Amino acid sequence: MRETGKEEKDVLVSGAGIAGPALAYWLRTAGFRVTVVERAPGPRPGGQTVDLRGAGREVISRMGLMERARAVAVDQRGLALVDARDRITARMPTGAFDGEGIVSEIEILRGDLAGLLYGATAPGTGTEYLFDDTITALAQDDEGVTVTFEKAARRHFSVVVGADGPHSVVRSLAFGPETDFVSPLNCCTAWFTTREEWDLDGWFRMFNAPGGLVASARPGRRPGEIKAGFSFRAEPFVYDRHDVRAQQELIARRFEGAGWEVPRLVAAMRSSEDFFFDTLGQVRLDSWSRGRTALLGDAGHCPSPLTGMGTSLALVGAYVLAGELAAPGAGHLDAFRNYDRIMRPYVTRAQQLPPGGVSGYAPSSALAIRLRAASMRSMNRWPMRQVLAAQFAKAGDIDLPAYPHLPGATGPGLSSPAGTPSRTPR
Repeated sequence: MRETGKEEKDVLVSGAGIAGPALAYWLRTAGFRVTVVERAPGPRPGGQTVDLRGAGREVISRMGLMERARAVAVDQRGLALVDARDRITARMPTGAFDGEGIVSEIEILRGDLAGLLYGATAPGTGTEYLFDDTITALAQDDEGVTVTFEKAARRHFSVVVGADGPHSVVRSLAFGPETDFVSPLNCCTAWFTTREEWDLDGWFRMFNAPGGLVASARPGRRPGEIKAGFSFRAEPFVYDRHDVRAQQELIARRFEGAGWEVPRLVAAMRSSEDFFFDTLGQVRLDSWSRGRTALLGDAGHCPSPLTGMGTSLALVGAYVLAGELAAPGAGHLDAFRNYDRIMRPYVTRAQQLPPGGVSGYAPSSALAIRLRAASMRSMNRWPMRQVLAAQFAKAGDIDLPAYPHLPGATGPGLSSPAGTPSRTPR
């Protein structure tokens, strides 16, 4: 596909979650015309907490959003494993591992973080949003991509970026079916919000039951708000992603008789307004671009929630992709190659699951559950501390290039280490 050094700067981004608006922000600072299309009727509120850690936290800082992010952060004491009588059997405080542990120093509801990013790119800043719409066809040529929407009129863009999650529409249209790129982890998870009056004492409480069952409850940002979750191990199966009632009934059946606060949470689940259910998996591709289309965040390299790295990859990837696309004299092919080269080692390390993987998160037997608690109690002692420290350090395991052509992309906290070029050489 022909590439020129001076290309039109019309970019379409699919997905208004974390990665999409972050990319839109940086591209707008470089003078690109950015349109974001999102299936939902507006910015998606609610959701569970995500981590601001490592390089992702630095990107948020350079966007000028750190103060606002801290203002809406969720106040949590850390993660606590509990038994059927709600007694804590092991815990990891937020301050463990210098605030980079399982529950990081800065945890923010996904909807709140998405709201901050949307506010930084909302209409009035130059970014166009097409809500309640989606892409149905892509046709590439030497000059760009002709995009057919479900509702909006057909349009032409120089580049299309899929930042639309593990079930990416852009990936399906430009790369192939989801089954070719998603590796299932044989685990399902659900999240929802409840207003149950329940004193969690500030802890993210997690209960394991035999059969690979996990139930959890953590403080929300508002008084009386609880963010609850269910996970269970299961071989891959077919289900209707849009049939919420059927998903809830599946969970109710799987957790029947599990103990702890499960009956209360199941009842709250049935009346929740933000219930979310999905299977866990990792997205793996040999290349994140095809012609004039590219993938960003979970669409290209979802690490799964078990790693705690999804938000960092989304924010860092958006910064790097924008920096490369905006490089003076660069065309899209050169930009995509450099984006892949810079991000690939970071993504590879981020996709390494924590010790034990799914089995460690959702043990199958009572003995394995007791061993999990014992393992957590030893996490601050050798040799477990060294193993976990390496796991948590991965969020900052990248030398972020400094991009002088992106306003705000250099300076304290994000510039290249002393002695390195201001931008990664091509």
